[in-house]
Amino acid sequence: MRFSDFERVKLLLSKENLMGKKHKYNKIINALSDISTSINNLQGNSNKIKTSLNNSDAYYFDKLSNSLIPINNVNSVSYDLLLGIDHASNILLQNTKQFADGFSANNALLWGARGMGKSSLIKAAHEKICSEKKQNNKRLILIEINREDLSALPLLMRSLAKIEERFLIFCDDLSFDKNETSYKSLKTVLDGGLEGRPKNVLFYATSNRRHLMAREMIENESSTAINPGEAVEEKVSLSDRFGLSLGFHHCDQETYLKMVENYANHYKIKFEKSELRAKAIEWAATRGARSGRVAIQFVRHIAGEMGKKIDA
Repeated sequence: MRFSDFERVKLLLSKENLMGKKHKYNKIINALSDISTSINNLQGNSNKIKTSLNNSDAYYFDKLSNSLIPINNVNSVSYDLLLGIDHASNILLQNTKQFADGFSANNALLWGARGMGKSSLIKAAHEKICSEKKQNNKRLILIEINREDLSALPLLMRSLAKIEERFLIFCDDLSFDKNETSYKSLKTVLDGGLEGRPKNVLFYATSNRRHLMAREMIENESSTAINPGEAVEEKVSLSDRFGLSLGFHHCDQETYLKMVENYANHYKIKFEKSELRAKAIEWAATRGARSGRVAIQFVRHIAGEMGKKIDA
């Protein structure tokens, strides 16, 4: 409610006071006053983001409070445990190291098959670099932002630009539906905006869609548009603004079994190799997929059966 709107309501209710209902309408006026004050306070804080940092190297951006919430225990997998994605992992790690050291680096889009380690790789690369950083180097801080909150991305980046640390903003499962417009905020900060991306901020995103839109949506908009060639170009071209585009694909059975064995060895799960492989194949068949996610879920399952608790 705007101040002028509140004053208008107050005036109308004040007129009712002349009719002998003063006590009742005073309560309403006081309640409206409190609501108006709260809304005005929220509007005043909408252009401010609280970027106070502690010793944590990972944060979650909370749009409701416009602040960074520290995450002390990041749900991550060790970089060395990620198998079957060597090409993508080497490129992303090198890109992230360049950025952490103050050199040129690209925003990155990790797209492709579910469960093949896209978001795990981003968190693992960040963890690995943080563990190797020298004390005299600037901190590399990971910030997760929800897809629904991308409209706040330009303001968040502008706020982070004033801080000396280096920031890696991460959006998991990025995609856009037909009527969404939040992609415009992302498009501006990725490439082409007047202000540009701050030198101390990099943006990584994961998506199951290479072009961030469902194929049927692209085909539908193209078929119903006056100019099919330009119908969805604005949205589709968004993926082209990422300097790195890394594809993740379903793994074959042998790679999947190596993932299982690698996890089992890491968590010291004693199992006959042939029996472990047979059970892993059966587990994948029931899930209808072979991936790193299915592999760790299987290892977690047999660990529980053996009365063992693993941190995974």
